Amino acid sequence: MANEGKAEKRRENSNAEILKTGEQPFRPSLAASLIIVGYLIISMAAAIFYLDQKLHVTMLTAFGVAVLVLTIEKCPYSKVEEAILEGSKLAVPTILILYSIGCLMGAWIASGTVPMIIYWGLKLINPSIFLVTACLACVITSLATGSSWSTIGTVGVALIGVGMGLEINPAMTAGAIVSGAAFGDKMSPLSDTTNVAPAVAEGDLFDHIKAMVYTAGPGIVIALVAFFVLGMKHGGSADTETVSAILAALESQFHLNIITLIPPVLVIVLAVMKKPALPTLLISGIVAAAIAIFMQGETLPSIANIMENGYVSETGFADIDSLLSRGGLFSMNYTSSLTIIVMVYGSLLEKLGVLEVVLEKLKVLTRTVGSLVCTTVVTAILVNLITASQYMSIVLPGRMFVSEYKKKDMLPQTLSRTLEDSGTVTSLLIPWNLCGSFASTTLGVSCIAYLPFSVFNWIVPIIAIIYGFTGKFQWKTGEIPSRKTYRPIEKSE
Repeated sequence: MANEGKAEKRRENSNAEILKTGEQPFRPSLAASLIIVGYLIISMAAAIFYLDQKLHVTMLTAFGVAVLVLTIEKCPYSKVEEAILEGSKLAVPTILILYSIGCLMGAWIASGTVPMIIYWGLKLINPSIFLVTACLACVITSLATGSSWSTIGTVGVALIGVGMGLEINPAMTAGAIVSGAAFGDKMSPLSDTTNVAPAVAEGDLFDHIKAMVYTAGPGIVIALVAFFVLGMKHGGSADTETVSAILAALESQFHLNIITLIPPVLVIVLAVMKKPALPTLLISGIVAAAIAIFMQGETLPSIANIMENGYVSETGFADIDSLLSRGGLFSMNYTSSLTIIVMVYGSLLEKLGVLEVVLEKLKVLTRTVGSLVCTTVVTAILVNLITASQYMSIVLPGRMFVSEYKKKDMLPQTLSRTLEDSGTVTSLLIPWNLCGSFASTTLGVSCIAYLPFSVFNWIVPIIAIIYGFTGKFQWKTGEIPSRKTYRPIEKSE
């Protein structure tokens, strides 16, 4: 009877789509879907761990294989084109933000903003607590801005420089930056993912944020303890003469004063005022460019060139010159081009039902609350791996499993929290994911290198699974006050 009911439901959905579009909906077979997904995962693993290749050609090949398999499955090419166009539309806003961050980075360096942060970081921060400080700085910035990308592309770049000056392993510094940025992004009401997750789960934003305290809170505490221990053991020696020489070099190349901190303050103020990310980044970049002209001796043509091609540092210190010689619109070409490919690929898998066919089989693993939470976590991570998009890792599992959470009479925030505990935080750890690609390119440290030190990002999914199987904080309707529920609450409850 259950199988007949499912079949009837599929027929109803199919009939609804036919009435809406006038066309028979296309769905690939399970075998075809597994071939498409399996090829992507195997080819990506081979490119990263065995061939040491860039990801673009591998993604294009995976896209080609997907189109070939779907064609064999008799998918009309018109549907493939529709999916490509939809993915392209989704990619454009992301690419504009990426290019804005590239221009911003160049302007921030030329204006003295990044050198100023490095300068005072070297003067004030003790190497043994640097990793803790770096993580907390990114927590605060990301909470204020609601964006891990903006945090990594601005404060993160400066902190990598401070870490180099203190002779700390860049992978450790990157791990602290990524952990702090992910926590702030996850907990900020200004974050897009923090708003998307409760919307998908049919819950309330502030119920969602409160629920995340129970997983993200212990996660960031564990991460800070780990960074403190790492700092005490591997904090670097920070040779006094070397640090003094770096400080002198920065002073000789830049006029360092409080005015150079106006651009980052602007970002935080505009974010708190809930202004959109793109104009916020552009305004900060323009102000930084003006400071570079009036304080650092740049000209209008030179600052335009820096914002386009990046800043070239000549302090005389190889590490600092390597760090400061970056930024510019063109520096984001790698990530932007990968963004186009993965967004189109992800759209293809979503719109033509490849992911739906694969994920539908996972519903048999949701009999208990523990297995439901665990399956949600694993599915979100799997979607992150397959589509390279943290948004899809929230939306697809969320819509797929919301009915199971309703059947178990659970509150919406238990689902929305689990989606963020898995989809949002792990996106920064996957090299071909948009978030991982951006972080590794911007910080100059590969995802594989900083992954072991991104403690928050991999400990939170584990905490979520433990809570699922122990029943901790897996609330059912009426157990705690909630603005939204999946069913009306009786007065006796």
